[in-house]
Amino acid sequence: MTNYGTIPTSSTAGPSANIEYLSRAKERIKEGLGARRPWKLMFNFHSINFPGNLSEAITRVRTNVAYFRMNYAMIVLLILFLSLLWHPISLLVFVVMMAAWLFLYFLRDEPLVVFRRTIDDRVVLVVLGVLTIVFLLLTDATTNILVSLLIGAVVVLVHASFRRTDDLYDEESGEGLISGPSSSS
Repeated sequence: MTNYGTIPTSSTAGPSANIEYLSRAKERIKEGLGARRPWKLMFNFHSINFPGNLSEAITRVRTNVAYFRMNYAMIVLLILFLSLLWHPISLLVFVVMMAAWLFLYFLRDEPLVVFRRTIDDRVVLVVLGVLTIVFLLLTDATTNILVSLLIGAVVVLVHASFRRTDDLYDEESGEGLISGPSSSS
């Protein structure tokens, strides 16, 4: 008994399921980007000054990194992306791995199942992290990647230590952030 030439009538996911998946993915990306703080607030020149001492700088870094974490991640990824422009194979690997991260880790609603076995999120995280590092290292752009990540870390630390924290506010409670006694300098 063959079904060759017949129209399948199975209950597999159709176009509506794909559209629903894409709309959920779009919502999740918007939610993730919603955690991004306004760039105007981040680069407010009136909020830039030298910290008084090392403990004030450390307090500022902790507060600013927690508050602007999505912005800082976007800056580091942009620096990494720009550094890979001169290494097209590395850039291609980077884009493919980012797509894998999006679909296998960030945009999933249900647990990942491979050969009828549910894969734990930690396993997915470790495997994707190791594969990303290994594939990027195989593209012979190791020095370029490490230098760009170092530059990104320096940019984040410099901004976070020089930006005052007294004008940061918590949108959920409508109150200013408590960042210690050093926020008023």
